[in-house]
Amino acid sequence: MVRLNKIYTRTGDDGSTGLVDGSRVPKNDPRVIAYGTVDELCTQFGLCRSLLSQDDFGQSEPGQRLSGLLERVQQQLFDLGSLLASPFPCEFELPPITDEHVSALESALDEHNEELEALTSFILPGGHLVAAHIHVARVVCRRAERLCVDLDGVDVPGRRVLQYLNRLSDLCFVIARWVNHSTGVKEPLWSPGSAPTE
Repeated sequence: MVRLNKIYTRTGDDGSTGLVDGSRVPKNDPRVIAYGTVDELCTQFGLCRSLLSQDDFGQSEPGQRLSGLLERVQQQLFDLGSLLASPFPCEFELPPITDEHVSALESALDEHNEELEALTSFILPGGHLVAAHIHVARVVCRRAERLCVDLDGVDVPGRRVLQYLNRLSDLCFVIARWVNHSTGVKEPLWSPGSAPTE
């Protein structure tokens, strides 16, 4: 159980922060940058859920299902962040990210993709406001994935960090398309060689 009685501790005033095992590292340590980016990703999904709560589509049954999916992903990203915030191997038992988590993302991806037409062009991020923010989440997810590649313990049983983030970014792409499709918003398409604008 996490209990936070006091938000500021002054222990980070020297530019360091504590990992799960109590060890301290600089705030620009690669591990800290990686889990900080996962926190940014989680926050972006929170924004999407807030937008859904104020949107007609978000009040619909498909919108409610999407909000529930995004909340589950947020919960899992907190678990994933705790893994990144712990050295590997870690003496503490932490919530795992397993092959089953990755498979669940794949199932959600397939389910949403079934309703979409095949792509015949690259698309530009945009469209419905929720879809546009999901695209932002997608690129933050890709950045988090890149930052995790060289960390120890990101692709072992119970720590399927790279697989999870890779599949999640794919899911974001499909969900963004699905939101545009479900709300009747036309997807912006890439037009190669567009003329310069004045």
